[in-house]
Amino acid sequence: MSYGTDQMLNAQWDRVRGRLREEYGDSAFKSWLQPLSLADLRDGILRLAVPTNFMRDWVAAHYGERIRILWGAENPDIRSIDFVVQPVRPVAAAAVAQPVAEVAAASAAPAIQPPRAETATAAAVGSAVSGNDEISAPLDPRYTFDNFVVGKPNEFAYAAARRVAEAEVVSFNPLFLYGGVGLGKTHLMHAIAHHIRARNPARTVIYLSAEKFMYRFVRALRYQDTMAFKEQFRSVDVLMIDDVQFIGGKDSTQEEFFHTFNSLVDQGRQIVISADKSPSDLEGMEDRLKSRLGCGLVADIHATSYELRLGILDAKCEQMGVSVPTKVQEFLAHKITSNVRELEGALNRVIAHAQLVGRDITLESTQEVLHDLLRANDRRITVEEIQKRVAEHFNIRISDMHSARRSRQVARPRQVAMYLSKQLTSRSLPEIGRKFGGRDHTTVMHAVKKVEELCQTDISFAEDVELLRRMLEG
Repeated sequence: MSYGTDQMLNAQWDRVRGRLREEYGDSAFKSWLQPLSLADLRDGILRLAVPTNFMRDWVAAHYGERIRILWGAENPDIRSIDFVVQPVRPVAAAAVAQPVAEVAAASAAPAIQPPRAETATAAAVGSAVSGNDEISAPLDPRYTFDNFVVGKPNEFAYAAARRVAEAEVVSFNPLFLYGGVGLGKTHLMHAIAHHIRARNPARTVIYLSAEKFMYRFVRALRYQDTMAFKEQFRSVDVLMIDDVQFIGGKDSTQEEFFHTFNSLVDQGRQIVISADKSPSDLEGMEDRLKSRLGCGLVADIHATSYELRLGILDAKCEQMGVSVPTKVQEFLAHKITSNVRELEGALNRVIAHAQLVGRDITLESTQEVLHDLLRANDRRITVEEIQKRVAEHFNIRISDMHSARRSRQVARPRQVAMYLSKQLTSRSLPEIGRKFGGRDHTTVMHAVKKVEELCQTDISFAEDVELLRRMLEG
């Protein structure tokens, strides 16, 4: 190096790292800044090594200028900072710590000593790669793009899924699909996998649930086979993880998923994720992983509209080759509004009953067959429905119900939604709090009390609340 001794630069680097840790906190430091190392100093340009291209781009964009300023204060001769990629050879012994809570669920065996890197033989690696088909969960042959009914609530997610399935190169990474239960997330993921495999059978596609990913990770730890696990998941062309919210709170699984994500993105491989909430609203998920999941394309699948439900029923009848009167389809589309699975299940019951007892499908027979389901839907009001109606009424976004924003424009409708959730559902206060971005039950109690007080003193506000109650109960 041209300027000073190695010891001097190392001392300066230690001070810069200390300042970075203080300014950005331990979590960001460990994720992005701790992996940096000194490469060389030449002609006033200090080169810092990073392990991957993805990390180089992220660090340069988010921390580069601050690092340059701190180095300039330590050593005025340094004019600029360059980030260079120097891959680090993986060491199995440092790959994972024993995830106590996760392993305990799978085994009561003693703590496992991490395997040595040399134990990962070529045969093990070969079998890992060839076993991709065994890892992937089976795909439902019904879940294709042709069988997916497109409407306004899901058209954006559908278009994004088709783009990923048809693209020769990765256009956005990851594709993150989110929405409530039974709205079509899994259907779109299966459709993507079907389409990719049909177009190019040579591409390796792994589709599995986040729970299954965690199970395989814990199993690899138990049997000291983490190197084979890494090879399996980091050598695929397309990785698809369904219901990623289930790894919330599982720190070691998140750590492994984080590194798997980085490795695939760095190689230009496609990742597709689904969850019940947007990346920023996932509970128990590390901030660095939330930022990763949200850095591609995030597509929301909204609750179904009446028109979309009617279209789904019509398509289902056509697939089954059964004629169902229009009035019956309209009745079902009006009454079964919770999700597509329940809607299709109701139609299947009506058709099966008619075929088994030899009766025509009529509005009366439909009401008779589905009396339990219809009664449950008539009386069931969900917190999600309350949040949606209140957000529409006060002209705010549904995401504001879960956000940390405290402005009156957002906080007051949120309190109204909490109040109505307490009045109209059987949910406990802690359960309601969790539905509003993980808030404490005391926050819900305060909201209920505040709304009750305002209803006593503000006639206009009381009328708003009463109108919302009637809309929801009606």
